[in-house]
Amino acid sequence: GLSEPSIDLKYLGIVLFLIGISGNFYHHCILSQLRAKGDKEYKIPKGGLFELVICPHYLFEILGFLGISLISQTLYSFSTTLGIAVYLMCRGYVTRKWYMSKFEDFPK
Repeated sequence: GLSEPSIDLKYLGIVLFLIGISGNFYHHCILSQLRAKGDKEYKIPKGGLFELVICPHYLFEILGFLGISLISQTLYSFSTTLGIAVYLMCRGYVTRKWYMSKFEDFPK
């Protein structure tokens, strides 16, 4: 029963969703290759956007959800995206603190 949005953001949303899902997959592949089989030691991720961002897979997940919000253009999807973004930013902050406490050579 809602009227159509005045601006169609569907195609921008599709592009953002595809970028988000692809970047998330790529960075999870990097994370999956950090340890050799049987290795239990934590390591600092390298490659991709890990040199610039603590958790780039979180960044791309937020982009994916933003894409879904732009496709649907409803208050529900935007509020869900906002909640997910805040949650993942907090998780990234905690992850950074954990890395700094475990690795003396972790870049500032």
